[in-house]
Amino acid sequence: MQGRLNGKVILVAGAGGIGNGLARRYAGEGAAVVLGDIDAAMAAEVAAEIASSGGRAVGIELDGADDDAIGRAVALARSEFGGLDGLHANFASFKDGDSGADILEMPMDVYDEMMRVNARGYVLCTRHALPAMLERGGGSLVYTSSGAAYMGETVRLAYAMSKVAVHALARHVARRFGPDGIRANVIAPGVITHPRFEAVMPQEMSEAFKEAQAIKARLGAPEDIAAMGALLMSDEGSFITGQVISVDGGTIMRP
Repeated sequence: MQGRLNGKVILVAGAGGIGNGLARRYAGEGAAVVLGDIDAAMAAEVAAEIASSGGRAVGIELDGADDDAIGRAVALARSEFGGLDGLHANFASFKDGDSGADILEMPMDVYDEMMRVNARGYVLCTRHALPAMLERGGGSLVYTSSGAAYMGETVRLAYAMSKVAVHALARHVARRFGPDGIRANVIAPGVITHPRFEAVMPQEMSEAFKEAQAIKARLGAPEDIAAMGALLMSDEGSFITGQVISVDGGTIMRP
């Protein structure tokens, strides 16, 4: 349904494969979008593409773990579009992905960095976005998590722990600020393919990921995450809050 985000202003914190898809979908549904990323040039390029297609979007440099940078992005939403109705926090550090270390060997500086970006950064985004959304009478916060929060993997412990922290954050916001018209939900993607993913992922690994899914025909795409995000940002999703929703082709099935 096109136009279900008309009149809304949404900050997407974190561009790239999924983030660019979020920005395009939200703008295509009628929202004014602020797209922030540590790669300011990429954010500006995607925003310009949206604007050239008739949408409303601006790009800004945004380090998701930097308090001032997040504040500037929220301030831009207010000054450029009049306020803020939605935040989608979508950035992450993957610093522990290559170490293969378990709890006994994990370098604590790696753990600290993962928590600084993936957990603390989402807290900072929430602290800046909430006051602006409360001024508008409510809104929707969506956080991108990961199936790693459920997998019980032998590696990537810090990454998985940081994602579980995001789930607790969303539930706190949903419960505490629900009476004020605020909703908060989490999307937990499975393996999402995009050009940068395809450039580094061997074909046999992609096939193994598909085999782990209930849906075998393909891997996920940014558009799959954006479709769920659009629902959660819209008035159609106004009775959904405090939930973690897996969009992963049935890789993880949980109560």
